[in-house]
Parts: sequence; C-alpha cells; structure tokens
Amino acid sequence: MTYTHGHHESVLRSHRWRTAANSCGYLLPHLRPGMTLLDVGCGPGTITADLAASQGLDVLGIDPAPSVIDEARRDFPGVRFEVGDLFDLDGRWDVVHAHQVLQHLADPVAALRRMGELATTLVAARDSDYPGFVWTGGDGRLDRWRELYLAVTAANGANADAGRHLLRWAREAGLTDVAYSTSTWTYSTPDERAWWGGLWADRCTSSSFAEQAVAYGLSTTDELADLADGWRAWAADEDALIVLLHGEVLAGVGP
Repeated sequence: MTYTHGHHESVLRSHRWRTAANSCGYLLPHLRPGMTLLDVGCGPGTITADLAASQGLDVLGIDPAPSVIDEARRDFPGVRFEVGDLFDLDGRWDVVHAHQVLQHLADPVAALRRMGELATTLVAARDSDYPGFVWTGGDGRLDRWRELYLAVTAANGANADAGRHLLRWAREAGLTDVAYSTSTWTYSTPDERAWWGGLWADRCTSSSFAEQAVAYGLSTTDELADLADGWRAWAADEDALIVLLHGEVLAGVGP
C-alpha cells in the first residue's frame, strides 16, 4: 500500500482534530461501556482515546506507522496502541472500527472481510468521497487540486470515492445486517477556512501527496505552489465554504 497522505505535520494536524463525535457519530449509539474495540489505522490516536474516555470502552489502536504510534502512546499513556497490520492480528473484539482507512487500500473488500472475522458484534467504517466534495468561493484552482488528487490516488491504487462504495464492499465481504449512512464535515467560518485551507496549502507543497504528484509526472513544484496559493485564496474569501461528504457502514456480526 502506498499511503497518499503520508505523515507530514500538515496531515497529522488534520488527524489530531478528529474525535468520536465528529468522526464516528453513526457508531456511538451502538456502543456500551465495557465493550472491546479495535481501531484499525488509528493514526495519532485521538478517536481511539476519545472512544475509551467518552464511551467507557476497552480499546486497542493499531497503525502500521511506528512514528504515529509513538505519538499516540506519548499523548494517551492510558490507552493501548500497537504497530500492527489488520491481516496479521489474532484475537476477537466486540467492535472493529476503521476511519478513513479503506479508501487507501488496494483491496478494501478483503479488509472488511478480515474486520468481520475479528469482530463479534459490529464492524464500522467511515470514508471520504472526494468527488462528492462541494465548495463555493476561491478562484477555480481547487478544481485542479481535486483533479490532481484523484489522479495521484488512482496511481496508488486507492479509492478516493470510497464513501459511495462502502455498502457494496461490505456486502461483497460477506457482511450481513448492513446499514449505510452519510455525514459531512463543513468548514465555513473564517477560523475553519483558515485551518482547512492552511493545512491543504501545506500538503500541496510538503506532504507525500506533493512528492508523489511530481514523481508520477502528474504535476510540478511550480503548479503545486500555485495550488497552495489557491487554497489560501479560498480561505481568505469571506463567502467561501466547503462540505466534505463521507459514507458510513455499520454491519452486525452474528455468531
């Protein structure tokens, strides 16, 4: 797997913002204190730790990147985190959860199937749908940014439109009692635009996405710098906003 985003500070800045409430609200009504939960691709661990604290769960967060697991252990010393791969795990958990993971995998159906094998009660996944993002404001450079992002993810064998496929993937994985929903992240205030536009301006010039775009011959450093300026121009537009569409799937797992 080639991870499009990488672990530049601009990426982790986004990941650290995520909480149980803003990233897995569809799952929360189905949780009970004392449940065990495996958080797949947990990154810096903010969702994992919030699920433990706010829902009273016994959680384990795994991620293949040692650097983010080190950060999670440092920031949340009372929560278990391990460097690990979904396909190498043994054990069972009441709930197996993945947030913004399946879109980066070459075989998301196999991942969902494995999640079902490890779960005793629920499988839960939420992923973005980049072609479904909508925005106003700016000067048109965000259109080119999305075109480029879709090209880079396609070159990586990833699925930037994963959000719309989760229901089908879950059924193909053999999961049953599947429920599908959607939700959004919306950035419209000056502070929200400055934060989101700023982190994507940085990603356009400094993240793995930028490196891959150049390495694959899809863009140039000059164009990426111009796209970064486009994000800053969008953030400065007082009438601008962006709505990020996500798909969510929840599957019951029987005995």
